Amino acid sequence: MKRVPVSIEDYAGHIMKCLPQGGCLLSTSYNDVLDTMTIGWGTIGVDWSMPILNVYVRESRFTKTLLDKNPQFTVNVPLPGADVRKILGYCGTKSGREVNKFKDLDLHAIKGEKVDAPAILELPLTIECEVIYKQDQDPKCMSEEIKRRFYSMGDYHTVYTGKIVNTYILEEDE
Repeated sequence: MKRVPVSIEDYAGHIMKCLPQGGCLLSTSYNDVLDTMTIGWGTIGVDWSMPILNVYVRESRFTKTLLDKNPQFTVNVPLPGADVRKILGYCGTKSGREVNKFKDLDLHAIKGEKVDAPAILELPLTIECEVIYKQDQDPKCMSEEIKRRFYSMGDYHTVYTGKIVNTYILEEDE
């Protein structure tokens, strides 16, 4: 397995198209327990003069439990034209507390290069991040429309700001 380094700037547009379509996975691990979940919200930018990726994780998610213990994660993105709907659907509806998504979907977890979180061969564009800031959402600061539309069950998010420390595409050795 080789990692081909790429620039986040070259793929930012592609990532921003994938996110609202629920087209990326957020992965982390703790004590050899891996988990991944589908994400549809996120932002790429620059904070504190560093390239960052903000991700949103609901309080109820098993991934949040792991991420709070190991503040490192990857965002795994399919390349253009890849059909990963089955993977994204499963990882968006099943909990890692109850199932092993990697085993159930035969996903190939590859050890992160600079973080203790897995890259995933099936979604080979990998962004490795270290959490530099996190904040629980405050419902009092949110518009009633947003609360009604996205939080009718009251299951708010924690926003994790990850410093991007590595970006690459996984390729199988020939």
